[in-house]
Amino acid sequence: MQELTFVYDADDILDRPIHVGVVASGDLEIVMLPDPGRPTATIALRTSVDGHGARWQRVLDRFFEHGAFRARYEINDSGATPGMVSLRLGQARELAATNPPPAVAP
Repeated sequence: MQELTFVYDADDILDRPIHVGVVASGDLEIVMLPDPGRPTATIALRTSVDGHGARWQRVLDRFFEHGAFRARYEINDSGATPGMVSLRLGQARELAATNPPPAVAP
């Protein structure tokens, strides 16, 4: 298990927690928690695959060059491919940008 931290400049305010994905073989979970007091996106990454920090850096750099929410991102990885990482990050961004938020069944 490897834990990595990344920080990016962020402008957009996140107004609610966001959760996408699951921790399962070949997948990952992303939780975004509002952090409006800081002008950053702080990523706490836990991965089951050691030694791929440079790959994570490249994927996250590419994603966050298009903007970020002021949030604490928790990414829990279970061997996801870079494509799956990009998909989940995109889903989280889309959900965070949806206003009003999608209805949740009781």
